[in-house]
Amino acid sequence: MADLVHLTQERNAGRMLRSGVAPRSRGWFGERGVYCTPVLPSFTHTHQWARELRRWHPGVLVAVHLRIPDDEPVTVGHYGREPLRCSAAEAARLLRDIPDPRGHEVFVPRGLGSGEVRRVRRIPQGIGWRYQPDAHGRRPCACPACLPRGVFGAARVRERFSLDEPWATKPELMARLRAATTSDEIIEVLWGLGRRNRGGAEELAPLVEHP
Repeated sequence: MADLVHLTQERNAGRMLRSGVAPRSRGWFGERGVYCTPVLPSFTHTHQWARELRRWHPGVLVAVHLRIPDDEPVTVGHYGREPLRCSAAEAARLLRDIPDPRGHEVFVPRGLGSGEVRRVRRIPQGIGWRYQPDAHGRRPCACPACLPRGVFGAARVRERFSLDEPWATKPELMARLRAATTSDEIIEVLWGLGRRNRGGAEELAPLVEHP
């Protein structure tokens, strides 16, 4: 039997113990299933995804230990690259044997029943990597894809590392709107206002007179 670990928010733990793990994720080839990591000799490598997942799932994460047949069809590989189709036992062996398993994941293309859930375990919340496995010491990417609005600490990272010009304040944008004379200038200001708190329609009254 192959032993796997699935990380989830603590609030989901009771439901998974009672009913199993629903196939809520979508794999590389379009199937629905569950992302996991094999139980590896290194505790850190086994739970390596904790810090990265906490960027997207606030709150306490726990490890759900699973056990599936060795010949269970799964996919395995580094995230962002096409994975290999193999058995659960082969996937576990592959990640045990490679020098650096960081960034690798196993995908089980189905849900897991309650009988396959062995236990739920608390884990340290700061374990693993964030952004990418070798990100430590590198300049973080502040683009919206890597650092969406609302992520904890995102504004601070954007302020320090963004290559774009700082966003204009709303008073600055309104002054530019009043001074705008061409359609391109108006569109640029409206684009900037769309990223700020919206006010009343009366603020755009000057546009009524624009040809």
